[in-house]
Amino acid sequence: MMIVFEVYERLNHTHETIDDYIVLDHDIREKGRFKIVSQKGAEVRVFLERGKTLNVSEHLKTECGKIIEVLGAEEEIISATCDNWETFSKACYHLGNRHVKIQVGERWLRIQPDYVLEEMLILLGLSLTKEMAVFIPESGAYSKGHVAHSHSHDHNGEHNHSNRHHDH
Repeated sequence: MMIVFEVYERLNHTHETIDDYIVLDHDIREKGRFKIVSQKGAEVRVFLERGKTLNVSEHLKTECGKIIEVLGAEEEIISATCDNWETFSKACYHLGNRHVKIQVGERWLRIQPDYVLEEMLILLGLSLTKEMAVFIPESGAYSKGHVAHSHSHDHNGEHNHSNRHHDH
């Protein structure tokens, strides 16, 4: 018989002891109610307030007091880069004008694959790469949450993410 955990509480602080992990793509992190199997094989049923995205590295508390950490799932994304700030700014403006989910770094951005948007970015002068990565789009100017992640950049415009994934 499968162990079932029910989650009704988000914790606003971190815990040293994590009992289990759930790996979620960005679409699921936006839902307030879902069911998923944890990394240790338990069924986790989440019942949270709607409209507030779960953050990567956020901790949840089950009804029985177990602590579950949210991890980001790698998914197919498009990374776009350029060396020119004006070009980069124009790309962000045009994507924002279309209400596209976007993750922004220092002269790099990520979007979900979309051939029309990809063509627009190429025409604007950005270089595109398809890759598998954790997608953490901006939460929006009027949201109250902050995305919990960090980036490191080298001088070639490459970017690496310090998110924990499936090592647990």
